Amino acid sequence: MSRNSLSLRHSPRRLRRHPAMRAMLRENQLTPADFILPIFLVEGEGIRSDIISMPGVFRHSIDSALKLCREAVSRGISAVLLFGVIAEGCKDACGSASWESEGLVQKATRAIRAAYPDLLVIADACFCEYTDHGHCGILNAEGDRDDNATLENLQRQALSYAEAGVHVVAPSGMVDGMVTAIREALDAAGHSEVSILSYAVKYASAYYGPFRDAADSAPQFGDRRAYQMDPGNRREAFRELDLDIAEGCDMVMVKPAMPYLDLVRDLRERCDLPVLTYQVSGEYSMLQAAARAGWLDLQRSVLESLLGMKRAGADAIITYYALDAAEWLE
Repeated sequence: MSRNSLSLRHSPRRLRRHPAMRAMLRENQLTPADFILPIFLVEGEGIRSDIISMPGVFRHSIDSALKLCREAVSRGISAVLLFGVIAEGCKDACGSASWESEGLVQKATRAIRAAYPDLLVIADACFCEYTDHGHCGILNAEGDRDDNATLENLQRQALSYAEAGVHVVAPSGMVDGMVTAIREALDAAGHSEVSILSYAVKYASAYYGPFRDAADSAPQFGDRRAYQMDPGNRREAFRELDLDIAEGCDMVMVKPAMPYLDLVRDLRERCDLPVLTYQVSGEYSMLQAAARAGWLDLQRSVLESLLGMKRAGADAIITYYALDAAEWLE
């Protein structure tokens, strides 16, 4: 007797045949509120300039960024993540432009808070966009990062962001002790309400290339493997997680996303804090390139990749596709 002639007690397909059944039983859902939109800021007015390696993503002057925020709010997006991109002549060895009260991120934060008070403002706290050498902090005489000196400047940067009205400070430099340093500085200055989203598990990844074009943040020499995690390591991520939780972070992040979804799941199972992931520039550009070549359907492949992050355990997703994905979900 053939299998087709048998009366099957268990047929998973019975639960897939009808669209309403599939929708009703779907275990994970994407919503626009899951997304955080990164924004690259530049000085000037009326600027919306192309980023060649990230088609569809732009650098924005603050007035243009406000239009982007209006669109994000209208589509139900929860938050924006701000990056300042400054001229070469404004950079120095310690990245002091990052903590100026009239810095790009600070001015943009005040403008966004005034125009869209319900939008969450997150500021990336690092120095690679602001230093003339492109590394994430102060360097010693040997060209290695001086973590203690960098922590002091990280405190200055975080305080400047908090005073401008940032809701969340997101340190991304993988500096040992960064969460403790920021938390102590914020609390001592009366900013205990400001949250810390730690880039707790950040790998030294090949997928960051287009971001370095966008933020003009490529290191002038060497690389960042001495302070970002080795892609072959998994257990090390647990130590980074435990240290940042002990130091007082409020949320944790895994970066990049798709190549490290096992770590998203690991962190989700090991801690009760919100776990975020970052669909980084290389992931964005890969999908763009494949879609433009006619090899992938952009909408379906993007939403599938984002759903995979949610299924792995991400509570929120930083993605350059935030606006498009929110529109598609409508």
